[in-house]
Amino acid sequence: MIRVQEEDFDIGAELAALTAGRTTIGGVATFTGLVREMTPVGGSNRPINAMTLEHYPGMTEKKLAEIDAEANRRWPLDASLIIHRHGRLKPADRIVLVACASAHRQAAFEACQFLMDWLKTDAPFWKLEDTDAGGVWVETRDTDAAAATSWNEAPGGK
Repeated sequence: MIRVQEEDFDIGAELAALTAGRTTIGGVATFTGLVREMTPVGGSNRPINAMTLEHYPGMTEKKLAEIDAEANRRWPLDASLIIHRHGRLKPADRIVLVACASAHRQAAFEACQFLMDWLKTDAPFWKLEDTDAGGVWVETRDTDAAAATSWNEAPGGK
């Protein structure tokens, strides 16, 4: 399931809905991303007041569905969920929830990490950090790009 929305989400309610009536699920791996109050710049941290996430409706959901389908192709998942917020978010607000459910934990863990690595690098979201010095667009970090690229090295994962 894919959702791109402005409103917050309830993690417990989302996981309950994802697993309801599915007795084949042995484990659920999740990742919840939050807005930090500081962002790394060079060798120090810069405080941020808020982050604005922009996207193109339709295109974003299509790309998220494609990568979700790829995760389900690579791993034996019983269910998966990506919720990504857009709009203006403050520090400590939830940005993203990724959940992968499978009969066994390894598939759930790997699929969840795969989805997050892809979201950090290739999902069509644009992030603008609001700082005291003005707005700063967030670029993909080399470490995030390397993590995403590493999934291309092996057919089932890293």
